[in-house]
Formats: sequence, structure tokens, C-alpha cells
Amino acid sequence: MLFPSERLKSRALELGFNLVGITPAQPSPTLDAYLRWIEAGMHGDMGYMARPDRVERRRDLNVILPGVRSLVVVGLDYTASLPDELLNDPSRGRFAAYAWGLDYHEVMLPRLEALAEWLAEESGLSLRQRAYVDTGPLLERSHAQQAGLGFIGKNTMLIHPRRGSTFFLGELMTDLEFDRYDEPGRETMCGSCTRCLVACPTRAFPRPHVLDARRCISYLTIENKGWIDPALRPLMGNWVYGCDVCQDVCPWQRFAVPTRVEAFRIDDPNRAAPPLLELLALDDERFRARYAGSPVERLRRDRLVRNACVAAGNWGDESAMPLLASLLADRSPLVRGHAAWALSRIGGSAGQQMLRRHYDTEPDEEVRREIQAVIS
Repeated sequence: MLFPSERLKSRALELGFNLVGITPAQPSPTLDAYLRWIEAGMHGDMGYMARPDRVERRRDLNVILPGVRSLVVVGLDYTASLPDELLNDPSRGRFAAYAWGLDYHEVMLPRLEALAEWLAEESGLSLRQRAYVDTGPLLERSHAQQAGLGFIGKNTMLIHPRRGSTFFLGELMTDLEFDRYDEPGRETMCGSCTRCLVACPTRAFPRPHVLDARRCISYLTIENKGWIDPALRPLMGNWVYGCDVCQDVCPWQRFAVPTRVEAFRIDDPNRAAPPLLELLALDDERFRARYAGSPVERLRRDRLVRNACVAAGNWGDESAMPLLASLLADRSPLVRGHAAWALSRIGGSAGQQMLRRHYDTEPDEEVRREIQAVIS
């Protein structure tokens, strides 16, 4: 049976998706480039990306879903806006725009599952299907490009020529065949533009279309569970959860469409750029109360406060000193070490004295090394 693709697309739009494309279930054409990226170690500590079982699934989609014939790829806009003066205020910690609202997984996955259920009912077949939102072993941007949803920019983002890049992706794998598949989008439409490469604060792009995650602020603040490279900390500005720089400077982003999803809209600017002093004062209870249901919840309190310490060090305001000093006694070595770094940046002689006193009683060797590196 060949199912009418237009019926599926109409239903996807009715469910609230902004983009939908259908492509045969074949390995990504960028698979070899991905394997070279892994071999070069640019995935950093994201070991799951290099696991043999994950690589095998990407080589053969039938390992994920036996008999899979088609990939339905959907997009959902999350574009919202806030004044630049608020976002760039160094006294505030900045969140990537995709995290301003509620967790996108909780918004998109039920819609994809509803689409799968509808497809089974309408086809009258017992279908094998699987839905993913940013969690499966699919090279989703490449598959989305193959499904006609856009092109891959030099910043490695999927860019739609009439919507920019600020939309979420989701995939429905199915063993159903369709009467028509979409033509792949162009490989790239960046031309000679290099704005994203030049604007990246940490120079995370060694060349166009290649991102070294180990230098990316999104990786450093989210995926990285350990110590942030001291050489990169001063370059991170006030970002505490992700980074939007390479998208914000992209000329195609002027076509971004404001989200229609209430869960992604801004009801409180402090969700996008909370005061650093508030972040530094977070304990587990206040963290859970504030970020429950948000993508930030998965980060957990210690890493968010770690990131806030770095941002406070870059802010350089002495009003952060009392909170940073109190964090020298935090239960988390990660927080203590980054608080020490921030104190060394803004504390002057008083900060140096604080760090020397704390060094003698600090039980963690890694934290002691952090302090030793910054005391003069």
C-alpha cells in the first residue's frame, strides 16, 4: 500500500507542526563525515555518540526499526523575542532561546505519537513505528535536509530558507510506504557568508560545516559534566545554558517565524535571562521549583551554578563576592572550584586572601589545583 503523502502532511499540520517532509529510510548521506568527526574526537565527552551500537543504527536504520521504509520529519517553531539589552546584560545569566519555555520533548512527542496512531488507523495496517525527538540514534538534521526541510548551514544547523533555524525537529519512523517522497533540500545556501564562524566566541568551528563540540558554549554549559577549560571561561560571556550566537548572526534568521505554541512563549523574562545573583543562590529545592518542566531541569543544580560562577567571573562585579565566597563551602567540588576561579577574577586582594585561607582546608585535590592556579 502506498499511503498518500499529502494526507499525512495535512494531518501533521493539523496537529500543530510547522514543517513536515517525507524521505525514504536510508542512511544519512553525511554518515562518513560524522564518523570522521567522531574519529577526530570532536564529540568530546559525549561517548554515547561514538558507541558501536549507535553507529550501527545510523549505518542501517533497520537495526532501529526492522522493515522501516520511510522517515517522516517534522519541525516546530520556537522563536520568541526579548530586548537585546536584557539578554546582553552581564549581570544576568543567559539561556539559549530553545530553553525559554517548557521542555520541547513534552510538547512534540505526544503530537508525533498522535500522528503515528492516526497513520495506523487511516492505513488500516498493523504498522511498525517509532517516534523520536532529539533522543534517537538518527542524524536528524541530515535526514531533515533529505526530507526537504532546509539546508545545512556552515554553523551545522538545519536552516529553512523561509524560517531560519529556530525550530525543533522530530522524526516518525514507519514501515509504511508513501506515494510521493520529498526532494532533498539544497546541500547549502550559505554562499560566501562566514558570519557564524567569525562570531563564535570560542572559535568552535575549525572550518565551515564542522563544529568542535569541545569548544562550543552549548557543550561546555550543558553536555560537559565536569570542569570547564579555564582558557575558554573568559570567552563564554554570560551564557549559562546553551548559546545562540551562531544562529542569531545568520542572515536567514531574519525570516524566523514567531512560535504559535503557548508553552514556548515568554511569560517571565527571568526565565530567559535570570539575575546571576539569583542563580548563585540556588539550592536543590529552589532549582527544582524554578526549572521543573523546563529543558534546564535536566542540567541539575550543580552544573547551572557552576556556569553561573563562570558568568559572574566574566561580569566582574564585586556584588557577587559574598555569594561566591559562600560557594567555597558548597557540597559540590565542581561548584567550589569554579567559584574560586570567579573570585580570583573579581575579588582583588580580598579574594586572594579568601582563596589562600580556603586552600588549606579544601579536601578535594582538583579544587586545590584550581585555587593554586589562580592565587598569586
